[in-house]
Amino acid sequence: MLRTASVLFHPVIQLPDELEVYDFSEGYDPNRTLALPYGVGKYDELRPGMYKGAQFEGIRGTHRNIHMGIDIGCPAGESVFAFYAGTIHKLGDNARPYDYGPTIVTRHEWLGQVVFALHGHLSRPSLSRWSEGDAFYAGERLARVGETHENGGWNPHLHFQLSLVEPETYDLPGAVSADQRAHARTIYPDPRQVLGPLY
Repeated sequence: MLRTASVLFHPVIQLPDELEVYDFSEGYDPNRTLALPYGVGKYDELRPGMYKGAQFEGIRGTHRNIHMGIDIGCPAGESVFAFYAGTIHKLGDNARPYDYGPTIVTRHEWLGQVVFALHGHLSRPSLSRWSEGDAFYAGERLARVGETHENGGWNPHLHFQLSLVEPETYDLPGAVSADQRAHARTIYPDPRQVLGPLY
């Protein structure tokens, strides 16, 4: 269980007061008209038909379509800030279609626990600034949100996901299958615990 009592976190993206809350429970239309320039996609949301890449096929015919992070929709180029002081754990380009594209995984410690955070769908130049092990402070700019052509083919947004288990690479399963859901919620806690009540 993630412990956050009395810990202060910095916003990962400077958001306006008004946000659109996306509902992908009935599918995803990349050409939909956005109500606002900024929006939020939900944690632990069942998203049928949204994830089409082969990487989302699970074992025994299952499909990974339950979202384990929070999506923050915003214009490409938007700054992504460190929510807490830490170090660069892993970074690289998950370049397959429907994947994260450029990705940074950070490592943090507070209240006696180690927490990792994946920042996906970044701009490619975001990766050139850092090396594994580099330290950063809370509120320091880590990256910028990527364009559609570099972020796996998605509309510009940040995928932000927490993990209580150390990632072996610059990747985490951003969506899990129904049979993995209960366990996934224990190791990938709700990002609103550090991002605040976005919805």
